[in-house]
Amino acid sequence: MANYKKLVLLHSNDMHGDFLSEQDGDNLIGGVSLLSGYINKVREEEPNTLYCIAGDMFRGSVIDSEFKGISTIEIMNMLSPDVVTIGNHETDYGLSHLLFLEKCAKFPIINANLYIKTNHARLFKPYTIIEVDGMKILFIGILTEEVLAQTKNDGLVGTFVNVEEAAAEVGKICNAYNAIDIDFTVLLTHIGFEEDKKLAAKLDPAWGVDVIIGGHSHTFIDEPAVVNDILIVQAGTGTDQIGRFDITVDTDTNSVAEYKWHSIPIDAEHCPLDDAIEKLLLQYKSKTDEKYSRVVTRFSRKLTHPCRTQETELGDLFADVLKRSLNVDLMLLGSGSIRCEELGPIVLFSDLVESFPYDDEVYMLTVTGEQLKRMIKYMVRDEVWEGAHCEFYQFSEGMQVVYTREKHEFITFTLNGIPVEDNRTYTIGLQRFHYLNTQIGFGIPLEELSQLHKGRIVATSCREILDEYLSSHQRLDQKTGNRLVVI
Repeated sequence: MANYKKLVLLHSNDMHGDFLSEQDGDNLIGGVSLLSGYINKVREEEPNTLYCIAGDMFRGSVIDSEFKGISTIEIMNMLSPDVVTIGNHETDYGLSHLLFLEKCAKFPIINANLYIKTNHARLFKPYTIIEVDGMKILFIGILTEEVLAQTKNDGLVGTFVNVEEAAAEVGKICNAYNAIDIDFTVLLTHIGFEEDKKLAAKLDPAWGVDVIIGGHSHTFIDEPAVVNDILIVQAGTGTDQIGRFDITVDTDTNSVAEYKWHSIPIDAEHCPLDDAIEKLLLQYKSKTDEKYSRVVTRFSRKLTHPCRTQETELGDLFADVLKRSLNVDLMLLGSGSIRCEELGPIVLFSDLVESFPYDDEVYMLTVTGEQLKRMIKYMVRDEVWEGAHCEFYQFSEGMQVVYTREKHEFITFTLNGIPVEDNRTYTIGLQRFHYLNTQIGFGIPLEELSQLHKGRIVATSCREILDEYLSSHQRLDQKTGNRLVVI
């Protein structure tokens, strides 16, 4: 007779400081007060409930950025996840600050593949084992290689950066702990949905991994993917929904006997409000409102950024502002730096900060036309259009590129109406992250792009430039201008 036990796994990912509910007609949508209310409700109804977060709690909110994540940890402490893994944006305030924040957390933060190069000591506990109703549930945390990019200046920190190495590390941990009769194994990852599938395919079934709960790619799903008999899920982004697994575990075979997964909407209709968290949020909001509620500008209409892999109105506007201020030939603005789908028409300082949270320096590089063409060709490679999580860039005014995917070549490649010449040099502006990681963004190492002239800082704050320009210009409008056309 099989020994079956019920397990409920609730999961979020890529919350990005989405703490406050939004009004939708007569209904409240999202926010951690309603999210907490739902989690508390399920915990009361189903005693074998675990709640986990697959990275990127930080960034996207002035409540987070103003207090450098301390507010987020305090809010998460009240949300009481059972286990969390870190995402790439957990390192945005620096690794040393992240290690400080870990000390503030009242929940386990796990990661198996960030380590110190000199002695191979891990920065975090790689796993945690949680006992529920006599079952031992093993959680292992795996991170995206982008953390290595984010912490590139810290030469002592390394990570296993590819799927093969991550799979080997999972096997090592599973082999070490399966002997104590682990009933169920969950990978908490932050590598993207497609990479999760690749990882699952490389895991030995004997290691006993049952579920991968992922993040990073902000993927909304209708049902779990199944690879190598491993269930793979993700819960989109923000707090408007939460993933829920209802699983029957066969504790004799340490496997899934039955399961049901669905995405639960977080709204006032389905979720009671957690008054304690709501009170804490309002305290933080009252503090940030004093600083962030000033009006920066008014656009003629809402400007949009619907997709990071295409030219957008906000992308054009922000790239143009930075180009004009810095007097470079071309500003290549990281498309993922813009974290909203629309902005305006009234733009508060809080809106600007939340839509453009990365207040980093801008570097100027001098490159040849031949290098610039290689950079852009790498940016529009097939992998980008096949759903991979790749860097993409918004062009400033004057740049026009027409690229054919069928022939993998440029039909047009001009700057200010003049064809870009291979042997001519051009100055480009890059944000600090993208300057340090040209290999990831453009397929060319920084050492090669620095041969003509070493890059130098031309501005210490992107956001100050945008704030100054927008504050002195009202009724702005921006339409996309076919700066990048892919056919």
